[in-house]
Amino acid sequence: MNTGVVMPLIDRHSRILKTVELLRTVSVQELKERLEVSEVTIRKDLNFLEDQGLILRTHGGARLAQDSNRMRTLNIRERENPKFKQTIARKAATIINEGDTIFLDSGSTCQALAEELRDCKRSVRVISNALPILNILADSESISLYTIGGSFRREAGSFVGPLSRSNLGDYQIETGFVGTTGYDAEGVFSSQNVIESQLKKQVLASSKRRVILADSTKADIRAFSVFARPGEVDILITDSGCSYCTQLRKIGIEVLIAEKEESK
Repeated sequence: MNTGVVMPLIDRHSRILKTVELLRTVSVQELKERLEVSEVTIRKDLNFLEDQGLILRTHGGARLAQDSNRMRTLNIRERENPKFKQTIARKAATIINEGDTIFLDSGSTCQALAEELRDCKRSVRVISNALPILNILADSESISLYTIGGSFRREAGSFVGPLSRSNLGDYQIETGFVGTTGYDAEGVFSSQNVIESQLKKQVLASSKRRVILADSTKADIRAFSVFARPGEVDILITDSGCSYCTQLRKIGIEVLIAEKEESK
């Protein structure tokens, strides 16, 4: 029943994206009924989201833009800035203690951290939703490995959804490491995928120490779905090209710079 309360624009766009991601294809009529707004409003929303590269319009509806530049595959991301990612991973490993329980999400820099932990034979407990990370650590005798289940996103190689978020509550996490599509000088971290963003938010909420891994090319990128704001991140680990170190430190985020020698 329509309550007469108008849903904020960004909330409506988020609901539309969640629906498209879950159903893969959806009609204007179904979105109209779910969101209790006019057909004209839904069509305007779909046109905007298509312009952002997030969906593709179909006759009478929309579908997920799987092949768009915004929805980059994991294989492409693995080839981006590999030296930066390795350097950041080595810096991140220095703040992990023997016996810690950590979470690694599906970002490619987190994957580099998994490789670092495997190679240095650090004795830790690793929880992850990322299939590539589970494969990297599967044969490591020094690492106790846990996963959180959920729905599998092939394009990202990750498990996400309500089950994933619910299962996080079964663990006490010392440090949660997550990647990001982008961040800005105000300390806002965002992801292009709403469902991934929801999981990142839950990881940070479930972790005693909240760490973002991001190379400097992610600075000043504002993706669609915000998962963390000032006060919700403790540490940003990045490379020497970071342009917002001073601003982020002023708002309470510790910025650790991974220098080149750490990647040797």
